[in-house]
Amino acid sequence: MSKKVKRNVIVGQSGGPTAAINSSLAGVFRTAKDRGYKKVYGMIHGVQGLLEGRYIDLSEHIRTGLDAELLKRTPSAYLGSCRYKLPDIYENKEVYEKIFKILEDLEIDCFIYIGGNDSMDTIKKLSDYAIVTGSDVRFVGCPKTIDNDLALTDHTPGYGSAAKYIGTSVKEIIRDGWSLETSKGQIIVVEIMGRNAGWLTGAAALSKGEDCDGPDAIYLPELPFDVPAFVQKCRELLEKKRSIVIAISEGIHTADGTYISELGNATEYVDAFGHKQLTGTARYLCNVLSQEIGCKTRSIELSTLQRAASHCASRVDILEAYEVGGAAMKAADEGDSGKMVVIQRLSDDPYQAGTEVKDVHKIANDERLVPRNWITPDGTYVTNEFITYVRPLIQGDVGAVMVDGIPRHLYVPGYQELL
Repeated sequence: MSKKVKRNVIVGQSGGPTAAINSSLAGVFRTAKDRGYKKVYGMIHGVQGLLEGRYIDLSEHIRTGLDAELLKRTPSAYLGSCRYKLPDIYENKEVYEKIFKILEDLEIDCFIYIGGNDSMDTIKKLSDYAIVTGSDVRFVGCPKTIDNDLALTDHTPGYGSAAKYIGTSVKEIIRDGWSLETSKGQIIVVEIMGRNAGWLTGAAALSKGEDCDGPDAIYLPELPFDVPAFVQKCRELLEKKRSIVIAISEGIHTADGTYISELGNATEYVDAFGHKQLTGTARYLCNVLSQEIGCKTRSIELSTLQRAASHCASRVDILEAYEVGGAAMKAADEGDSGKMVVIQRLSDDPYQAGTEVKDVHKIANDERLVPRNWITPDGTYVTNEFITYVRPLIQGDVGAVMVDGIPRHLYVPGYQELL
């Protein structure tokens, strides 16, 4: 019996970009080529762009080893991302028929999707439809999210680099605060991403060391936030020192579930997955502190900087992102479908980790939160267990390819106009 001839692969990126997502893309491409696939297509803006017939041949973009290295060091989603929610099959079968017709026309054997919770929902639905219709296309998810909230994996590529940036930036903010003298003191509130999971905000504690005390308080969204108690905490801190730095998650909320950002921000934007836009939490709290205490305040929102800072990327993160991209391609090539690659931690010191695949149905639409025992009893900091978990993920640097003093990213003339 003759062995089936390998045809083509298609890969997409979805959800919030990271400093490591393109390293996974490079891993998918290299492994697909090494395993004998003819073409590796890239969806422009994920499955949403695929539905519009938008895709490229990655061989026209990754032509040399230097191109691949530049891609690993390029932040944001090179292929363009999306937040497109596939309907349930019974709601709109036509969408699935259109996708599978495109895959058939492109002679696709393997479909790799690099993303987080919502992206794994896409892999789950497409793999289910393939089973129902008897399609041979294999669908495998490759984890990505700075939020680090995917189930069944020790951590997600993208998180380590974001955590490294946050620890570095908070340390610099603290240092800056030392230099300012104010009569009534000052409070700096740093707003960090993380809707329901505090993995990123907790990383602010990485700034603590022999030369830095770290932030004075850290508030994660895993616990209800009490505004009056927060104000009182700040009063007490100001009695001990003149410059206070507090890290808060954008997703902190009151006991009834109201986001703090909603108390001072009337935005009504909601994405396709029902996520409200969260912004202005630090600004609102600074306004409250100014009114209640009368001290100088400053709100700092790291915003997209924490997910785009390739100049501060973790070497461990970039290498693991590349490896999970390759592992996703390998799994699909060997017959897996409806699966996601996960990272298994084998030891902390020395840090060692490996990969395996898990059923995406046990991952999609689930959230992994910071354990309660990794948050201090009073809810205003993280424990040493949290630090021990995160610190190995931020180790090492990735040397940028510098041109005229600025990092060079992968660039193909005319490509940006297609996005």
